Amino acid sequence: MSRPHPRRRTPLRAALAALALIAAGLASAAGLTAPAATASAAPAPAAAPDLGERVLVFDPSMPVAQIRERADAIWQQQVDAEMSSERWSLLFLPGTYGTATEPLQIKVGYYTEVAGLGASPSDTVINGKVEVYNRCLTDGPTQPYCVALNNFWRSLSNLTINVNGTGQDGCRASANFWATSQAASLRRVDIRGGNLSLMDYCTAGPQFASGGYLADSRAGTIINGSQQQWLTRNSEVGEWSNGVWNQVFAGTVGAPSEATFPSPPYTTLDRTPLSREKPFLHVGDDGRWLVRVPDVRRDSRGTTWAAGTTAGRDLPLSSFHVARPSDSAQVLRRALDQGRNLLLTPGVYDVDRSLVVRRDHAVVLGLGQATLTAVGGATPVVVRPDATDVVLAGITVDAGTRLSPNLMHLQGHPGRSGDHRAGSTPTTTLNDVYFRVGGPHIGKADTSLRIDADDVLIDHAWVWRADHGIEGFTQGAVGDTDRWNTNIGRVGLVVEGDRVRATGLFVEHYQQHNTIWNGEDGEVVLYQNELPYDPPSQADWTRPDGTLGWTGFKIGDDVQRHQLYGGGVYVFNRNDPSIITARGFEVPDRAGVRLHHVLTVNLDAGTIQHVVNDTGDQVDSTRSGIPSYVVDYPAP
Repeated sequence: MSRPHPRRRTPLRAALAALALIAAGLASAAGLTAPAATASAAPAPAAAPDLGERVLVFDPSMPVAQIRERADAIWQQQVDAEMSSERWSLLFLPGTYGTATEPLQIKVGYYTEVAGLGASPSDTVINGKVEVYNRCLTDGPTQPYCVALNNFWRSLSNLTINVNGTGQDGCRASANFWATSQAASLRRVDIRGGNLSLMDYCTAGPQFASGGYLADSRAGTIINGSQQQWLTRNSEVGEWSNGVWNQVFAGTVGAPSEATFPSPPYTTLDRTPLSREKPFLHVGDDGRWLVRVPDVRRDSRGTTWAAGTTAGRDLPLSSFHVARPSDSAQVLRRALDQGRNLLLTPGVYDVDRSLVVRRDHAVVLGLGQATLTAVGGATPVVVRPDATDVVLAGITVDAGTRLSPNLMHLQGHPGRSGDHRAGSTPTTTLNDVYFRVGGPHIGKADTSLRIDADDVLIDHAWVWRADHGIEGFTQGAVGDTDRWNTNIGRVGLVVEGDRVRATGLFVEHYQQHNTIWNGEDGEVVLYQNELPYDPPSQADWTRPDGTLGWTGFKIGDDVQRHQLYGGGVYVFNRNDPSIITARGFEVPDRAGVRLHHVLTVNLDAGTIQHVVNDTGDQVDSTRSGIPSYVVDYPAP
């Protein structure tokens, strides 16, 4: 396996204006810029609600060519629009799309959601493919430079794909390709009749990919390929092909054994201790549009739907305020205060005052990568300590140009929630919730996600201080120094609450400890971290007490109990390759704090001296791309 190259800044700024003009023409030509674009050649089971001009609802009676044309117009607009403000949701009513001889083959670009509208994945069937390919970039170290390293922010969910590559060349026809990295979830998908490949081996090299998440799904052969780290949770697989650095399985039927770790580097939990699937839109038997909120599962294995309907409660759309990007934060706050749930339709929302969730059982669900941007130093989302069973799903929270104390704050009274609540419903569940400091514009937030509440479940989160973007910094090392001094993100995640659990936690590029975990009885299943690329010098990356660098994951000195399964910390000090970081993980040395299968790796520049505390071999440029593993800490 070739050594993955670190992510590189993509020169999109100059192209965005041209892309916007092209996108406008494509959208206009395809009829995509008005609510009338809702694609329904025959009456839907019920009148589709008005979800705005960025939601397309497809009907199975619509000609395949017409669906493909409209989906392709969006893909052409979004395929390189990494830092754009466009957002899209492509929804498929129950039924069958495509045939054996005329398959429906579509591709998914940035900020695009593709989802079925059935109660079960089997209700919406696509004979064809829904795919993501590598991007061939012009600023890589070699030409061509075709990778999936920056293929972020998109999703596929709640449908069945009968893989059909008719009309594609022999390589493309070999699998349904989903070549993505962080913030690109696969949920409730059933892949039949062909392989699912998590890398794109049909383009020129190097074909690298960097992260991913699959949950509540079923597939036959899955080709991991170049995926550096991946979590597969509560799914069913026929065969898993290989591993690179860190592949984790929890509650997955057919998961490979971890017996020979680290060759291959599998971490396998027979059951997922606590899980809750993401809410989803569906059309009920009576034609009403509903949001299903799945139940919590404990010690679970396999999907929620293979043996019947996903257990949970249905909420009518009438219980939601259907929000538009033009809605002010005051309008959204008022809706929450009036007891409404929020359905955020695709777009970017400016939030100049906190959206405060005060009510039990409240749901905030975003469609099409809906994005909340902090304005004036606001904390965009706050959950009050007296609210429980809150679900926040499908949203991205961006830092603004003035320093925010937090981008999301789950308030609470850490360690004072009463009796041990290991079997209770989480106070708050986060599904596919992403945070971003910098990238599309300058961003500043001291801490991205702060959790003071007990009994929180994080189910797939990417907490990201951008290592590249279109903010207008100058090129090269000087530009990187501008980024370090301008895009402020001190800490990605701070956990003070007890019994906080995470399944799929990705935290990257923050300027001090990337994650600080002070709560008791924490549990993490897959943790992925890249230390910041851009410290200008060792002096900028040294703690006040003289310790060289901060960690990717810091467990508080007083913590008595914590468990982490499958974790990695990577280093690439592009401004100053001589920079040294003392350790990737820093934890109290006691029996109740246990790390299982953790690693560090050098991506091309910089040094990490130890994996955990003073244990584990050094990684540096002499062994670039070769991980240092610790099987168990403390050793049994």
